[in-house]
Amino acid sequence: MTAVNEDTPAPSGRLRFRAGRYRGLIVAAVVLIALLVFNDVMSAGPMSYFEVSFISSGGATLAFAAAGQTLVILTGGFDLSAGAVVSLVNVVLATQLGDPSGGLVTGTLIGIGIGCLAGAFNGFFVAVMRLQPIVVTLSTMFIVQGITLFVMDKPGGMVPFGLSAALTQDAIPGLLPMPLVLIGVLILAWLWLKKTRFGTAIYAIGSDMDAARAQGVRVVWVRFWVYVLAGGCYGFAGVYISAQTGAGDPLVGNPMLLQIFAAVVVGGTVLGGGRGGVVGSIIGAYVLMIVVNILLVLNVSAYYSTVAEGLILILAVLAGALGRNARLATWLRQWARRLAARRHGHLPRQGARQAEFLRLPEREAAVVAATLPPFRVRHAEAIRYALPAYLCFVGVVLATQFVIGHALFSWTYYNSLLVLSSFLLILALGQGTVILTGGLDLSVPWIIGLCGILLTGLVNGQDGPLIYALPLVLGVGALIGALNGIGVAVLGLSPIVMTLAMNGILQGAALLYSQGTPAGYSAPLMRWFMTARPFGVTPVVWLVIGFVILSVVLLTRTPFGRRVYGIGNGQRVAALSGINVDRTLIAVYMLSGFCAALVGCLLTGFSGQASLGMGDEYLLPSIAVVVVGGTLITGGRGTYLGMVGGVLLLTALQTLLAGTTLPYATRAILFGLVVLGAVIALRERNT
Repeated sequence: MTAVNEDTPAPSGRLRFRAGRYRGLIVAAVVLIALLVFNDVMSAGPMSYFEVSFISSGGATLAFAAAGQTLVILTGGFDLSAGAVVSLVNVVLATQLGDPSGGLVTGTLIGIGIGCLAGAFNGFFVAVMRLQPIVVTLSTMFIVQGITLFVMDKPGGMVPFGLSAALTQDAIPGLLPMPLVLIGVLILAWLWLKKTRFGTAIYAIGSDMDAARAQGVRVVWVRFWVYVLAGGCYGFAGVYISAQTGAGDPLVGNPMLLQIFAAVVVGGTVLGGGRGGVVGSIIGAYVLMIVVNILLVLNVSAYYSTVAEGLILILAVLAGALGRNARLATWLRQWARRLAARRHGHLPRQGARQAEFLRLPEREAAVVAATLPPFRVRHAEAIRYALPAYLCFVGVVLATQFVIGHALFSWTYYNSLLVLSSFLLILALGQGTVILTGGLDLSVPWIIGLCGILLTGLVNGQDGPLIYALPLVLGVGALIGALNGIGVAVLGLSPIVMTLAMNGILQGAALLYSQGTPAGYSAPLMRWFMTARPFGVTPVVWLVIGFVILSVVLLTRTPFGRRVYGIGNGQRVAALSGINVDRTLIAVYMLSGFCAALVGCLLTGFSGQASLGMGDEYLLPSIAVVVVGGTLITGGRGTYLGMVGGVLLLTALQTLLAGTTLPYATRAILFGLVVLGAVIALRERNT
């Protein structure tokens, strides 16, 4: 009789283990097969070679980029610079490759090299300097976008035909498309890498970085090279999309960020690291591409594509988190217990005992008040982190006086500065409060855009409808924020994933509502409020002053403000301290949505009408002013007055640049460098 080792799983147990381990990949593959079958049914016949070639080529760019993002996510990171790197490679190839008949080797090496350089930049600050991946890669995204605009500020150029022919046509005419060969090479490379010590280290770091370090894994170098490899994948994605389009477009990679994350998650890779793989992400990329194609075949407007991608991302994350310990399941159990306790009268507030507050005797209270440290001692830390922004602001004003003139002693300059600052001052409260809780709101751009489009469409150049239109639009912004908060607090989604998906959904909603061309004009009263100067002061300046005062009071003198700081210093500790974390987080995101909606309304008054993408340029600045003002990006520390200093500094800097001959792209690069420098400075003071 053969002896059986009790520690060795039975064959059925091993099968279940493997099925559980590769569940995401298996589900993605099943979905892909089902979509292909459905596509065959709609085309009323078996798939032709042309369709195979078309599908393999259409999803290849996203598959290459998603492969790079997968490597980063497996280590527990995020890379928001992927789409920007794709754009940079595209415009470089369209402008720098001169030989129209060749360029395969040269173009490929240039594209991969640019991607690797961007990845090395990210890897240095993330792995070596130990900065937050989200902030580093967001800064890199804007720096790379600025460089892209330097190379090419509008579509044009030409990609060599040799590059296009080699990458997009057939490897074996009539039998094997070249994109399938490239995807096959990528899969083989991943399967080899996965079995190396480096591949094992990637999974180890994503599962538990401290444990991996304790086991001798060189965490710094592994993370650094992961970002380099990821950049190389983005670079090749840029090469391939250049071969597809045959021309350059500085915005070609911008829509890809949402698609990349959706492809990775659909493919079964778990956000947070440690589980998943490149093969699943490749399948996820083709799933997304086929879904969009099916919508087009069904005559569904292309404007629904970003809505579909955002919903797919949210649903895929939720599906991957199903289980007894999922956030939603835990939340439902807690509410079931709360309802049962209410039914039996066991809730604390249902008892007869009244709340009692401990008070110090008057004599002891007087002693405590007398021994209270002075203001500068009590707030020394806040002053230390906020003061540099104000000092730099003074320096920029002096530089403006020297370069342009009419600044230092000119009320016109300060009035204009406050008007231009009004948008960021409002956004700083919403985005800053989210950051104080340890989150980030990436849905700000299209909350601004959608709400601006809604307002101009409702008022259509008249003052009367403002009575109901303005509250309605602000309510829409708060509602969007509430949905973000529910996704983060109740469903347990990452703030990055939830708000990025929401941004895509809102983009589609804005396109559908406006049909691609926003109609209507701002109300004359809004125009007067943002541009008139009765008694030398623009009316919005008074709003700004009142808003700053109320914001300071909100974050420093109210229970809501104390809860925000408590959550930022640790959600678990905050919950044990009696803070209703879920309710507070929902309120925080509602505040951010309200502030973004208000900015959208004010922007329509400033410019006279709404436009698609009117909020795009406010994403990084809304984060930059918070970080530059001394707020810790991981939450728990910062002041609104510090954020005000950051707003004044960046707006004054923007005004100075506008008065010079430097191109517009300089602003994006400068904002990215400023954020990166501020985060480095804060890190150095906390180590």
